[in-house]
Amino acid sequence: MLDADIGGFLGLGMRLLMTLCDRLSRTAMLWLAVVLLLLPGMGRADDKRFRLSAPEALVQSGLLQYIVPRFALKVGVRVEVVDEGTEAEITLGQHEGRAVFEGAGAVWRMGVSGTHPGAARFADWLTSEIGQRTVTSYEVAGVAPFRLPQVVEEAEATVVFEGDPAVGKRVSLLQCGRCHVVAPENRMGAIGSTPSFAVLRTFADWDARFQSFFALKPHPAFTQVAGVTQPFAHHLPSPISPIEVTLDELEAIIAYVAGLAPADLGAPIQVQ
Repeated sequence: MLDADIGGFLGLGMRLLMTLCDRLSRTAMLWLAVVLLLLPGMGRADDKRFRLSAPEALVQSGLLQYIVPRFALKVGVRVEVVDEGTEAEITLGQHEGRAVFEGAGAVWRMGVSGTHPGAARFADWLTSEIGQRTVTSYEVAGVAPFRLPQVVEEAEATVVFEGDPAVGKRVSLLQCGRCHVVAPENRMGAIGSTPSFAVLRTFADWDARFQSFFALKPHPAFTQVAGVTQPFAHHLPSPISPIEVTLDELEAIIAYVAGLAPADLGAPIQVQ
């Protein structure tokens, strides 16, 4: 009788333990599901925050405390200012990058690392008319200590693109004309919200954009460059008829775009 009671007690204990484990497993699965749902949001949050490194002298000048909040308020991207030498998406220093302003006894240059979208927006803003005006409007005791760079940049060597522009136009119309206005011939057949080649030609880094277009969204989902890109994953086929070009054709496209006249976008909008 005693053995039977002990056996029944042990059996009840095992059932209770299995029920508890089952509930714990369900709880763990629920938490895992919550985390997986939050991951996309976390990725988007990272897009809205980046790091900017600067020397102590620039930080102490007060300029960053003046311009960073104004940029963040305008575009909704937070900037974390970190010490010089710390890994960051934007670097302000005296040795490398584009000269963006001068003051505090130095010409300050901006370097951009990687392709963080928030950092790219800051770089565009700081070099824009609004960003430059924000820098020069900063005052200490009624004096503006920073101004636009007066140094003469070394003349850049003229870049010669060796592709065949005629081939580039033909390939562009065939492969890119579905979305972009490539030339007057397809001005009615492109997607209106997609920038034309003439508009893209107005960008200071237009050539770099075209050279790496296959890596810039949304192109990776439907573009193949022979010998460069990986084949589409079996579970992620191209959503449209894929764009397929060779490196020679890409060089031809760039040579064609190099000969285009940049679009006349008119004067910036004046806000009263």
